[in-house]
Amino acid sequence: METTTADGRRARGDASRRVILGHAADLASVEGLDGLSFGRLSEVSGHSKSSIATLFRGKEALQLATVATAAEVFRLRVVEPARARPHGAGRVAALLQGVLDYSRERVFTGGCFFSAISADVDSKPGPVRDEVRRWQALWRGYVEAQLRHAASSGELTAGADPERLAFELLAYFTEANARSLLSGEDRAYDLAGAAMRDRLLAAGADPAALDALS
Repeated sequence: METTTADGRRARGDASRRVILGHAADLASVEGLDGLSFGRLSEVSGHSKSSIATLFRGKEALQLATVATAAEVFRLRVVEPARARPHGAGRVAALLQGVLDYSRERVFTGGCFFSAISADVDSKPGPVRDEVRRWQALWRGYVEAQLRHAASSGELTAGADPERLAFELLAYFTEANARSLLSGEDRAYDLAGAAMRDRLLAAGADPAALDALS
């Protein structure tokens, strides 16, 4: 009986944690990680300040859990769907379209979560910055790896630099995300998608491989 009761409490605690972190990630995308506090999160989530404090113990723990939650959302919305495509240019196109849609559809109110919080953490050494930097390196590295595969398999012209190409392609996304947030318009995503496609074509990609990138 005691085990059943403890399991029930744990399940309720896990459910509350997921709900709170969903609110935390959305709030941080607008107000930044520094804007996260137990009191502010209580206002938007409907959970008591004391219950949130019990779950997370401290602000840094809350921030780290929020980053992890946003990273998992990104993985499910952008990375996993693209994995249905073969390695190389086709997967790159799917990743790029996926990340544009992730921002365009406002999965988080403040657009791309990681773009939104970067200014909060870039000059503040510590575990939170380390985790954000680790995630960004993984994301860039994944795009670069797909471009490297495309280059090595002959999908891109000889001499194509995967690192530089990834930098350029992701810069188009960063500009589209920022411009759309400021203007409230979607045209920036269309411009970015067209620029990404043109850049990949210029690097030798087969148009048929880029069908995912509209």
